[in-house]
Amino acid sequence: MKILFASDSFKGSLTSGQTISLLNKAAKEVFGDVETTGLPIADGGEGTVQAVVQARNGEIREIQVSGPLGLPVMAFYGKLSETDAILEMASASGLPLLKPEERNPLYTSTYGTGELVKAVLKEGFTNIAIAIGGSATNDGGMGFAAALGVRFYDNKGRLLEGKGENLEKVDHIDISELNPQIQKVNLTVMTDVRNPLSGENGATLTFGEQKGATPAILQQLENGMENYRKVIIRQFGIDPNDIPGSGAAGGLGAALTIFFHAQLKSGIETVLDLIRFDEYLQGCDLVISGEGRTDWQSSFGKVMQGVGDRAAAYGIPVVALCGSLGKNYESIYEHGVDSILTTVDAPMSLEKALEQAELLYYQGAVRMFRMVRAGIKIGSRQAIEKI
Repeated sequence: MKILFASDSFKGSLTSGQTISLLNKAAKEVFGDVETTGLPIADGGEGTVQAVVQARNGEIREIQVSGPLGLPVMAFYGKLSETDAILEMASASGLPLLKPEERNPLYTSTYGTGELVKAVLKEGFTNIAIAIGGSATNDGGMGFAAALGVRFYDNKGRLLEGKGENLEKVDHIDISELNPQIQKVNLTVMTDVRNPLSGENGATLTFGEQKGATPAILQQLENGMENYRKVIIRQFGIDPNDIPGSGAAGGLGAALTIFFHAQLKSGIETVLDLIRFDEYLQGCDLVISGEGRTDWQSSFGKVMQGVGDRAAAYGIPVVALCGSLGKNYESIYEHGVDSILTTVDAPMSLEKALEQAELLYYQGAVRMFRMVRAGIKIGSRQAIEKI
């Protein structure tokens, strides 16, 4: 029997790599001589670069860039091959880089993420994947674009910095000095956000508060985003609000698609393609996936949904081992996941579950594999009876 392990991390307790080690140990205990393969995996959020680099035997490279408030930070990207690279904007422009009292999207910028891409371009990579979750910004991607040669001017011809407070001042956008290298690459953007740039469901009003915006700041930013949208429509003949995902990462999605012709793609689908997941499914008998908590959201661009759909296409059963179950977790069954088991084995607090995460996961894996073994025995008996 050949088993493939492809579980998401358990936030705050277990990495995807740790689940592989524990699953392998449990499988050997229950089945003895069994063929197993483990793939670190993520859905385009935190930990994506590390997971993909590990799966592709790549290399993490660090580089100093401007952080969300312009101060130097050490960001990173992953080299996957001579042509392929992957990066996370959160390492340069992410919310965790700021203290709570520093979070104000009027003043944060995606400039550092643009610097990170510029460094990757300088190394000669031609296929670049960018995960844009976890941003501290709401600048419409102005900072990112500015780092790559786009210029933004007010109505008096003054050059504007790429930050949220300047959205309402934008009057003209000049792309004549755009970095020529970025026009020669395939740029894939990992996001499952489908929000437009502006409006009730736009970048500002949906995500601005979690980035530190007060009601007054939200209104100022929304007014600015609407002005920015109108300028883009006037100059480029494209309405950002017609592009699903243009509001991702505080409007970075709009800049990436309109100025740089990037392709917005599901995070988990991009990751599965980058690690060549379908190749690992060949000849596989069972896939084990999982995540820290499974609920209705698990069916929308998360690891279990992506893994389950891919495995189902090949008729391979999927069993998930999860930390806990939430509202409408059953919806994941529609995405190729055949059964779910939880790691917890008794009533306990979240704190205790996190403290004992490794032991609980291993014991849960043993229970899961014993159940699988029982199913194999049933199938064998039925096959004998038919003879």
